[in-house]
Amino acid sequence: MTESITIKQLTTMDELHHMQEVEQAVWAMSPNPVHQTYTAMNNGGIILGAFDGQKMIGFLYSFAGFDGERPYLCSHMLGILPAYRKQGLGKKMKREQYSLARQQGYPMITWTYDPLESMNAYLNLHQLRATGAHYKPNYYGTMTDKLNQGLRTDRFQIEWDLTKDEEPTKAEIDTNRLLIRLKQSGEPVSNLAVFDVREDSWFVPIPENFQTIKQENVELARKWRDVTGDVFRELFAAGFIAYDILRDNAQQISYYYFLKKNKS
Repeated sequence: MTESITIKQLTTMDELHHMQEVEQAVWAMSPNPVHQTYTAMNNGGIILGAFDGQKMIGFLYSFAGFDGERPYLCSHMLGILPAYRKQGLGKKMKREQYSLARQQGYPMITWTYDPLESMNAYLNLHQLRATGAHYKPNYYGTMTDKLNQGLRTDRFQIEWDLTKDEEPTKAEIDTNRLLIRLKQSGEPVSNLAVFDVREDSWFVPIPENFQTIKQENVELARKWRDVTGDVFRELFAAGFIAYDILRDNAQQISYYYFLKKNKS
């Protein structure tokens, strides 16, 4: 990351108009209306911008939420221009969001992400130490942006507890606890026959670059969505959470590490 990149909280209408430009560049879809983001910003929301000099190159948009029992910060969108990705900027922005949310008294931040996007999973679960607490199949319904078009919009809902610090994971991949096996062709095959709810932990592989698979072989991408969806549904229904993700760079595969809630 270049030294010229800074992160700051957005406070003006003009900055929100610039945020719309970044949003359109990232997702190729209509951006959030400024009257909505401005209202959220002035009612407990936290909106951050990342700048290379005077140019906004990323943003993080979150607003106040309440589930009937506790308030929380709902982190809705994190967008970074392609030329600035894979430099640790997303982690830096989430850490700034974490600090500001704690200052404002929020006990938790929640957000959703596509569980087949390994880079997002690694940031959320491994680097930030949040957990995948809920599985939301086809959460947004049909979407037409370039990242989601043509597939179900399955999501994990993240819960990031701001009241405690998580310890790093010490797990190692156990090939005897894989709930998906891979054919030589790379096609995923369900291994749910070995699933035993009495065990404390299980592993689920996902591809390292799901978007590349989608571009090159959409049927294989749909297979990944369907097979992982069946496995995730079983795990969450049995009281497991996505606790971490472990990378196998040599195989271009990442592995979700699922634990029972009372074991995490």
